[in-house]
Amino acid sequence: MVKSNEIKIDKSADTQYPIHDLLRLRWSPLAFSERVVEPEKLCSVLDAAQWAASSFNEQPWSFIVATKDNQAEFERLLSCLAEGNQEWARNAPVLMISVAKLNFERNGVENRHAFHDVGAAVGNAAIQATALGLHIHQMAGFDVPKAKELYSIPDGYDPVEAIALGYLGNPKTLSERLLQREQAPRTRKSLEQFVFSGSWNQVSPLVKQ
Repeated sequence: MVKSNEIKIDKSADTQYPIHDLLRLRWSPLAFSERVVEPEKLCSVLDAAQWAASSFNEQPWSFIVATKDNQAEFERLLSCLAEGNQEWARNAPVLMISVAKLNFERNGVENRHAFHDVGAAVGNAAIQATALGLHIHQMAGFDVPKAKELYSIPDGYDPVEAIALGYLGNPKTLSERLLQREQAPRTRKSLEQFVFSGSWNQVSPLVKQ
């Protein structure tokens, strides 16, 4: 039941072809509820992340996690975010920073797939979150050098992105500027714009309309 002072936003994807509901319903909100994320659900999301595919099964991901039950740690991680992201992300009950190991453990050679593999892990986490009624919002806007210093992240590791996690909140709590972002339609490129065959930028017959 939606309360009269709440705004109902449907952000389910309008896809060209049928896809699984967990993918169709995944989106990145700005309005988060203060409701605590149950520890077992948070661990389930992180467990899903670890089962992502990775080059040579290197699993180059780590996650720094802060929850509001430790306000000092939460504020510490929040301070790494860009000011524009702090405005809304401070309402999420969980904040994280993903970190990539830049070299292979097996031979010390640069792992140029590390960021890709961390992204795959977070993709798993986002889908698992959706299955549990949670949402993830990934952020590029954070202070990488500050994060490395605050958390003593060693050489050979790089912070990839910041993440807010929680239950959906009431969009009416957002500023007018953020509310407009929250209500804006979701857009994606068509398959014809990025699925090629034979040569770069040559649309594959598979998707040509």
